[in-house]
Amino acid sequence: MCGIFGYVGQDDNAAEVVLEGLKLLEYRGYDSWGVTVKIGKKLGVDKHVGKIGHANVKLPRSNLGIGHTRWATHGGVTTENAHPHLDCNKEIAVIHNGIVENYESLKTDLLEKGHLFSSETDTEVIAHLIEENLKTEGFSSAVRDTFNALSGLNAFVVAYAPSQEIVACKTGSPLVIGKGTDGFYVASDATGIIEHTRDLLFLKDKEMVILGKDIQLITLPDGKKVEPVFEKIDWKIEAADKGTFEHFMLKEIYEQPKVLRSLILNGEEIQSLAKTISLAKGTFFIGAGTAFHASLTGTYLFSRIAKMHVNTAVASEFNYLEDFLNDKSLIIALSQSGETIDVIEPLQRAKEKKSTIVAITNALGSTIYRMSDYRLLLGAGPEKAVASTKAYIAKLGVLLLLSYAIVGKIEEGKKLLAAALDEVERMLSDSYVSHIRKLAGQLRNTEHIYTIGRGLSYSTALEAALKIKEVSYIHTEGLAAGELKHGTLALIDKGTPCIVFAPKDDTYQAMISNAMEIKSRGGFVIGISSENSKIFDYWFEVKEGGAAVPITHVIVAQILAYFLAVEKGFDPDKPRNLAKSVTVK
Repeated sequence: MCGIFGYVGQDDNAAEVVLEGLKLLEYRGYDSWGVTVKIGKKLGVDKHVGKIGHANVKLPRSNLGIGHTRWATHGGVTTENAHPHLDCNKEIAVIHNGIVENYESLKTDLLEKGHLFSSETDTEVIAHLIEENLKTEGFSSAVRDTFNALSGLNAFVVAYAPSQEIVACKTGSPLVIGKGTDGFYVASDATGIIEHTRDLLFLKDKEMVILGKDIQLITLPDGKKVEPVFEKIDWKIEAADKGTFEHFMLKEIYEQPKVLRSLILNGEEIQSLAKTISLAKGTFFIGAGTAFHASLTGTYLFSRIAKMHVNTAVASEFNYLEDFLNDKSLIIALSQSGETIDVIEPLQRAKEKKSTIVAITNALGSTIYRMSDYRLLLGAGPEKAVASTKAYIAKLGVLLLLSYAIVGKIEEGKKLLAAALDEVERMLSDSYVSHIRKLAGQLRNTEHIYTIGRGLSYSTALEAALKIKEVSYIHTEGLAAGELKHGTLALIDKGTPCIVFAPKDDTYQAMISNAMEIKSRGGFVIGISSENSKIFDYWFEVKEGGAAVPITHVIVAQILAYFLAVEKGFDPDKPRNLAKSVTVK
């Protein structure tokens, strides 16, 4: 979600340093942004609604600055609500990820004490509470006591002009500190810092760092000093640009064969993880959004191939299903960003019960990666579009290989993956893509779309619906095909588009019957299958892929979603109201 970036040091171009750092974090999703710098013993602010891509800031030269890209939670999308937020004296600036759950009572108290508020946000409470605490204590103590007074999962960074310091503290949301030759950096993820320094300190929950001429690290709430230990990060963050593609989403769709090829070549980590899973007494997949759909696919794959029962839960609901966890339980968390709070929070509770945690993520050094006992990187490369495509394909590939590795047949899984790779490359041909774009032109003005599947294709139907609605804003509902007759058929009318995933497996005959139910109510049936049917009004041929069929079938939905967004004039890379890394509950 929101991006945080700060700098204090010798460079007097802090405003530009911060702005460029925020641009590197733009993929996280946001609707407004702002930068503040130290001007003498006060702070100057430049805040805006909208995109930061080609923006400049109008602030004087300074060697201390912080900035933020905001995704609205408390208060609308306005300049006043954009971060940073200042205190009454314009000496303190705060940028913040998370939600201050007790902000209303804190604000009431501060208003009674004469503080003036200029926004609707919960964040501004932090600035005024620090200001109030400064009346009786020093800056770092005032920040520490403020953090201790907040309820909820929060990470914030504070700039204080009189002392030439930045203080950062966190619980839940991520913060990374960088130590460069010219000063210190702080960001919400390493992507923002890595071009300045590879010496990184990943803040732990309930830690606070004071950055100035030097660095101090203390624990919260007690304020005990600890020695900061920086890690030398030698991994490479690829420079992700669109190249010849109009949008990142399309570029990332076309990068999926490379992702599959990489998985086929690298199988040792998967074999090792398979052994861990085989020994577990109770295995659970958790994920959010697209990652949940991958998890659900994993349940079917493990049942069919590994003959294992694996439970799957939406990560945000797993907190309410944790009572049965114990020290023999295995939690496999899937996440593209590795920073999704809906996944992090249940993992924290699972750790308290001494359950073993496995991270399957695309982000080295992310919170989920670091809190896990075992880690498996997807290796999909940077994914800049908010709507995940290639990371989803990577998750499906990993789960397919895992299920085969558990029964000692990983080479069989690799052969299936290789066949899926060949089919995906065929589907990304100009003629095939044009066929999908033609359908997008026909559907651009539709209000409702339904997607159905059974077995391995059920999760594909859910993912297809998610992709279409998140980038084209067309209401799309995915469901198990057998559930049509239990309510959704009432919504099928003449011309209602319905996407039917019908591989020639044990679900085929039932799927064709379901397609007939739709057709008889006047629905417009779009078939995705290896074989055309007279029931289909529009057909996409996808060759049979066995257990790898979710990989090939979802390609059609990804491309269709992309072109629906383009046809409607929307930016598929940055859908409204959505963020890449969701760090609030």
